[in-house]
Amino acid sequence: MTRATTTPGGAGSGGRGDDGVPEKGRGYRKGPVLLRGTQIPAQTTDQRLLSGGGDPDWVHSDPWRVMRIQSEFVEGFGALAEVGAAVSVFGSARTSPDHPDYALAVEVGRLLAEAGYAVITGGGPGIMEAANEGAHKAGGTSIGLGIELPFEQGMNEYVNLGVNFRYFFARKTMFVKYAQGFIVLPGGFGTFDELFEALTLVQTHKVTEFPLVLVGVDYWGGLLEWIRTSVADRGMVGRADLDLLHLTDSPAEAVQYVIERGRALAASEREALEELVEDQQDAAGATANGS
Repeated sequence: MTRATTTPGGAGSGGRGDDGVPEKGRGYRKGPVLLRGTQIPAQTTDQRLLSGGGDPDWVHSDPWRVMRIQSEFVEGFGALAEVGAAVSVFGSARTSPDHPDYALAVEVGRLLAEAGYAVITGGGPGIMEAANEGAHKAGGTSIGLGIELPFEQGMNEYVNLGVNFRYFFARKTMFVKYAQGFIVLPGGFGTFDELFEALTLVQTHKVTEFPLVLVGVDYWGGLLEWIRTSVADRGMVGRADLDLLHLTDSPAEAVQYVIERGRALAASEREALEELVEDQQDAAGATANGS
């Protein structure tokens, strides 16, 4: 098999260059192990898990994979359980430090930290690094959730709490479980994946509804217009689903929306829970009186 090669320097730009070939990085992270040069495997752990293959050895190896998957959840839960209020920030790994979007992400991270929120990113370069930088320099908790890739980008220097994952689905669970909201800056396929997964979880009530903010009117406006017209007009989403996203160019507005919307949703959830408890108590009392 052909193995990927790496050279020092160069954090990569989201994984692949314009020719689709994995870009060179600073090594290959496999759980706690860092591999370089000829030690880099030809497949990631996710690839091996999802490979159909005809080899019957999977009957014997998959139960052990389950144990590894379980360990990732245990380690993630253990590392993040006490971070408190947090917001996940997503965006492109390709964004350079001199790009205006980078400055926006730094400001988002700073404002979140000053408001008492931990900042969770994928731990890589670009927008992720920028949000971590803003949080770190403001004295906040700056969290990076890394992922095993053959073009390892490395955890950016502004992360002060980092967790590396082999499996995307374990990592994505952490983004949702420990966040009170999402702020999404311009990004590519990975950012789209994270955004639409969060939307789907909220829409289907798989998670308690939390605020979702898109930063960048020019970048996201066309997508939202397509959803409002082509998608909603065909009945593929409900009109109310369009209200799940808030669009702005302002980092301050994005952070304020997350804070205020989050508080409103939390209050609504508490009221609903109190009503449920009261209904259950009334029903129990009625049953007792009837007997």
